[in-house]
Formats: sequence, structure tokens, C-alpha cells
Amino acid sequence: MTAALKASKHTIYGCYAWLILGTIIVACTVALFVTPGLGRRRHLAHWAARLFFFLVGSPVKVEGTTIRESCVVIANHSSYLDGIILTAALPPKFTYIIKQEMTKIPVAGFVLQRLGSEFVNRENEQHRNRVARRLLNAAQSGEALVFFPEGTFDEIPGLKRFRLGAFGAACRSHRPLFPVVIFGARQKLPANTFLPSPGSLSVRICDPLHPDETISAEVLMHRSRKIILQHLNEPDRDQSKK
Repeated sequence: MTAALKASKHTIYGCYAWLILGTIIVACTVALFVTPGLGRRRHLAHWAARLFFFLVGSPVKVEGTTIRESCVVIANHSSYLDGIILTAALPPKFTYIIKQEMTKIPVAGFVLQRLGSEFVNRENEQHRNRVARRLLNAAQSGEALVFFPEGTFDEIPGLKRFRLGAFGAACRSHRPLFPVVIFGARQKLPANTFLPSPGSLSVRICDPLHPDETISAEVLMHRSRKIILQHLNEPDRDQSKK
């Protein structure tokens, strides 16, 4: 296959994928606006995400442990697709913790709010503390939470340094913590790239870690990070350990 033909196929596929995503987002936004009940809205988003990946030829394969309980999930973060991938892969009962900048994106901000997401301003300590208290109360009351503990992503492969928030919530609420590994998102839609590429997507749900009084948030963080690195096949980019 010539480079020109390969580039043309990539462009056609990428435009098709954005057309499908845009159509589903418009329909989903209208449906989320009129659908009562957070549970119903989350089920709607779950099936909309699954439909999107099916239509673009990348149905999300889920491997590993089944999640049936209130818990905290942490996952690696390498693409703007990660949230949609987890929405398709996980049961439709999770509250996602997302950086506050997403509220500035009109449609995405509205959709995330209707799905009960929590937004955190990581640069504002008071806001971080308020959100942390709400998340602790949510975890203690039985809600399931999803964190991307790296906080952000870029074009360089590897697992960035983790933030402690997810692990503190798991420890203080005594909820099991599931490390989750997302495969294929970086290749499908890398950072600083506009058009997605064809490619498979999968999610591995690793066995849970069960925090107790003898395990600190930092220990829990290092253990879960080690588990993700064992599966991810990407380098460790935590410069604090070098």
C-alpha cells in the first residue's frame, strides 16, 4: 500500500468516525436533556458509547474481573477517548472525576454534568479539598467512582505520576480499588492528532486491592501503579522515582 493510499484511507476513516460520533453526541445530548433519573441517563450513555465503537469497527473488549460492588476504579490515561471507552466497558453506575476545564466545552460539559460527573480544579487547593470531601461521602454512601490518577496525557507513551486523591478516597471509605488498563486508545486517537485511526480497543479489569487500616493511600497507589505497569507495556514516567 502506497503512503498516499494509506493516508487517504486514514482520512476517510477518521472523517467517518467523527461523523458517527457527532451524530451520536447530538442524539445523546437531546436524550439526556429529556431523560429523568441519573441511572437512566447513565444507561443511555453506556449503550451510546458501545454503539459508537461498534459502528467504527472497534468494539471494546472487556477482560478480567467482573465489577459487582461499590468501588473505586483507576485507569491509565492516554487519549480523549478514554472516558468514552470506560463508559462503554464499565457498568453504568460510575461517577467520573474529571478536570474542571471540561466544563468549558459546551456540549461535553453539559453531557458530563447530566451524567453526574464531579469536576475538580487541580490548581485550587480549597476546591480540591471540597471535592475530596464530597467524593469521600459519595464513596462511603456506596457510590462507585472512576479516576484517571495521572490527571492528563500527552503524546509520549508511558504512565505518568499518580495523584493521591483516588487512593485516599478508597482508603478512607474502605472500598475495594480496581486497577483498570486501557489498551489501544493511544494508537486510535493520539494526543495532538485530530483524526482517529482504525484499531482494536480493550479494557482489562484487574483483581481489586482491598484497603484496610494497615495500608496507607501512598502504599495503595504504588501497588495499583505496579499492577497497571505490569499489563500496560509502556514505560514508567514517574520522574519522582528516578
